[in-house]
Order: sequence, then C-alpha cells, then structure tokens
Amino acid sequence: MNAKLNEVPLTGKSVIDEVERAFVGKRDLLETIMTAVLAGGHILLEDYPGLGKTLLARSFATVLGLDFKRIQFTPDLLPGDITGGYILDREHNQFQLRQGPIFANIVLADEINRASPKTQSALLEAMQERQVTLDGETMPLPEPFLVMATQNPIEYEGTFPLPEAQLDRFMLKLSVGYPDVKEEKEILQRRHSRQRDDVELSVVSSAEKLMGLRAAIESVHVDPDLEDYIARLVHGTRTDRRVAVGASPRASLAFLKMARAHAALTGREFVLPDDIKHFALPILSHRILLTPEHWVARDVTGSVIANVLTRTPVPVVEGM
Repeated sequence: MNAKLNEVPLTGKSVIDEVERAFVGKRDLLETIMTAVLAGGHILLEDYPGLGKTLLARSFATVLGLDFKRIQFTPDLLPGDITGGYILDREHNQFQLRQGPIFANIVLADEINRASPKTQSALLEAMQERQVTLDGETMPLPEPFLVMATQNPIEYEGTFPLPEAQLDRFMLKLSVGYPDVKEEKEILQRRHSRQRDDVELSVVSSAEKLMGLRAAIESVHVDPDLEDYIARLVHGTRTDRRVAVGASPRASLAFLKMARAHAALTGREFVLPDDIKHFALPILSHRILLTPEHWVARDVTGSVIANVLTRTPVPVVEGM
C-alpha cells in the first residue's frame, strides 16, 4: 500500500488517541512507542510489575491491526517454545512444521530476564534478521515484525540480565513509571464506568498501511551535518573515561530512524537537531557498559549521556 508522508501524523495521532482510551496518561511514552513502531525498532520496557506494560503492547497491536502473541518467559522455557519446530504427524507419517509464537507481527516477551540465556538467545536471529532457522531451513517472519519485551529491574531475585548483544538489538529502552494521583483516579473512574476489565479498542490501521508509512518516512530529509552530529554523539560515548564499552553503530542507525519518524509524526519533511537529542537517553542508556568502579553508582549512565550531549556541538540546520 502506497502512503504519503502527510498521512503519518494523522495516522499516528489516531493510533495514540485510541490506545490512550485503555492506557491512561503517559502521552509522551505513547508517542515514543509510536515513533519506534514507525521506525521499525524493538522496544525494551523495564519497570516494576503492575504498571500496564502488557496492556500497552496488546493495545498497540489491536489498534494497529496487527497479529499479536505473548510469551511468558520462565526459567524452564526452551528455545523451541519460542521458535516452534517440526513434530511427527503419526496419521500421515511425516513431520509437520509447528510455528512458535515468534511468528507474529508484535511479540510480547513478558519478563524476558526470567528465562535462561540459552532461551533468550532464541530471539537474537529473529530480532536482527527478521527470520528464524529451524532444522537448517530459514523462514522469514511476518512484516512488520516487532518485539516488545518487558523486564523487571535486575536487582530482583531469579532473573538473568540480558547480554550486551541482545540489549543492543533493542532500539529503545523505556520506563513506564507510576501514574500520578490524578491519573490513578482516572483509571478507577474508567473501570467503574465500563463495569468490566477489558477495553474495546477500534482498529485504525493495518500491517499493509504501516509498511506503507514506513516507506514514506524514508523520504524525510537528513542534512549531512546532522549525520555528522549523530556520529559524534555516539562516538562520544566511547571516549568517556567512565565507560568500558560505548554505543555501537546500531545506536547511530537508531538515531537516524527515530529522528526521521519523529519528524514525520510532527508533520515535517526534514530532521532537526531536537529530533535527535530527544531520544538520546532511551537509545543510549542500555548500550553503555560502565567501568567496574562505576557499576554501583547511581545515574552514572545518565551523567555520561548528558555530558556527551553538552560537549557535542549542535549543527545549525535551516528548515527545508
């Protein structure tokens, strides 16, 4: 489906407004997730239980008209439980492919850090290559394909911290956060008014339309000076003395994709420096590995990112 760039802000607003019927408040969070959906990136939601992370993923899938599957990660979950495999059909005496829940448009990996590293690794190929290999046969995943993973804070018992290789495959790391008193009261009032738990959401898009919007966003102009700005920002994370391993080139690509999608959502055909700076924390925070002496210090990663933003000259780009 061919889509025009001016359809992006209209569709984006419709999706966010509809999701907000189920998920009270957090408009900025919803806009960031919508931007990531348009940019084609995976999302890691790290926060405490009960804040609606699962509801958030399911609501976006419903409103976007996408196939949705949820995987509850547990210590005994096996890679085959995610990817599927071949099983013997005794009636026909042949092996039949049983596709796992990974074959969906939006896959919710719930409490991903509760599964073993071996099981977590089953997502690596799917997240990067958008394909799954079973018994030597490579099968493409449906388009669009997006993993939204939830993670409890790493200080919780019984968790397995995600390896750097897998963290790097998430475009963004976000936090939902607690609602304020007004928002929590609104949650109670809405539940009392509808007299049931579920919220019926309308479908306002489709997989075909989303792919068309993604293609349209590719036409958003990025000035060469802004490409240089992105490269310098990411390089700055590698030169800070508090950092053992800085952000990878995937971070640079994430900045480019998110900035384009954000510009399109706001009705522009060109990227501004603020489109890049806006996503510095969610793009970089999970990609920076600190030196051992700074592991226990709080908010060192945030300080590193703030320092990089401060000392990297911002180019002056005129609107086009």
